Amino acid sequence: MEWETVIGLEIHAQLNTVSKIFSGAPTAYGAEPNRQACPVDLGMPGVLPVLNQGAVERAVMLGLAINAEITPRSVFARKNYFYPDLPKGYQISQFELPIVGLGHLDIELEDGTIKRVGVTRAHLEEDAGKSLHEGFEAMTGIDLNRAGTPLIEIVSEPELRSAKEAVAYMKKLHSLVRYLDICDGNMQEGSFRCDANVSVRPKGQTEFGTRAELKNLNSFRFVERAINFEVERQIDLIEGGGSVVQETRLYDPDRDETRSMRSKEEANDYRYFPDPDLLPLVVDHAFIDSVRAKLPELPDAKRARFVEQYGLSDYDAGVLTATREMGDFYEAVAGGCDAPKLAANWVMGDFSAALNRSEVELKDAPVNADGLAGLLARIQDETISGKIAKEVFEAMWNGEGNADAVIEAKGLKQITDTSAIDAIIDDVMASNPQQLEQYRGGKDKLFGFFVGQVMKATQGKANPAQVNERLKAKLDG
Repeated sequence: MEWETVIGLEIHAQLNTVSKIFSGAPTAYGAEPNRQACPVDLGMPGVLPVLNQGAVERAVMLGLAINAEITPRSVFARKNYFYPDLPKGYQISQFELPIVGLGHLDIELEDGTIKRVGVTRAHLEEDAGKSLHEGFEAMTGIDLNRAGTPLIEIVSEPELRSAKEAVAYMKKLHSLVRYLDICDGNMQEGSFRCDANVSVRPKGQTEFGTRAELKNLNSFRFVERAINFEVERQIDLIEGGGSVVQETRLYDPDRDETRSMRSKEEANDYRYFPDPDLLPLVVDHAFIDSVRAKLPELPDAKRARFVEQYGLSDYDAGVLTATREMGDFYEAVAGGCDAPKLAANWVMGDFSAALNRSEVELKDAPVNADGLAGLLARIQDETISGKIAKEVFEAMWNGEGNADAVIEAKGLKQITDTSAIDAIIDDVMASNPQQLEQYRGGKDKLFGFFVGQVMKATQGKANPAQVNERLKAKLDG
């Protein structure tokens, strides 16, 4: 039997507000355990939550970016369940009336086609604390610093049909929240994480199969591996005469498998009801327009502009707009040297390779956009060759100064004096009479040999185009 996979993702993005969603407690990551949980976060008697306007602005910004409906009147509800890292015994979330309604996200598939994935809703809620298992023998530690951190949960329609599609959707959303600067997207710290609802059904069947929810997947690689394992598990189970049970499962990356955690709750299990301490959230047109005015250029628009304005390929434009920081960096380099394609090649090539090799973030790179543009300008005006530029770049990366300083200190200026190049070519021809005779006898491949000898004699400083032109004239003369 041929099977079809059905996947829906619930992505939780921590909003990068300074304080928590219903209190003034800080949200900074890495504090000592339980130092950033105030009485409001802990639900102490007599305290009242106060909604953080910054969280609302960020939610509306996301809604506008995915062309979603913004709900003019949304409601906060209490989601009741008991877990050690949930100090109040309930989570403040949104249920029937979320702030962001139906929207969509376009993703690019491996074959280059564009698929539109529906977004069911995106709602505001508070994060829970964190259970810690390492360093506790036969016990679990509870850190409540994260409790109350603002989250937006983005729920897709069940329209993803493979693990690769799910990863493409997740990556697109990850890029978007970073472009909007509403979430830092740090998956290692849990700022951006995913639950995947996975089911299978016979090809052609319209009714959905029974789904399993895979919880807290915090890397693109784990999302793909967990979904692929779960799909195979469900198919094997059904084909073996069993049936899939609706449940929540955890992914174990060490064993590359999912395992049962608990039965999957339905909405009525949480006994949702409107939070009596919070008024309905009302956003008017003026507020929405003020948020719209803050929207940056979005990834798809920037990619299209790079193709149009700079003459880049779709692939190059896609790489250079993968993050807002990289797109801004590229534009600064291209503007500084007036050579868009050369800038693209260097930013995607030597510069990105150096970032990876040094394991530094773009903002911490020892060569900034002005520095790289200065280097490329020296290639443009033929002060140095592209090959010598790589040597100059390495010196710049190692802190030896800007391009001009390195070129001067190392004596790397390109030889462009035709008479000097001619003299070197004459010496090379005189030193290699046998190869000269063979070349003039029809062995054209030896031309590369002579080019190499001339470049070696000049330590790579001779202008390659001039070398080729003058060498050709002399060899054939």
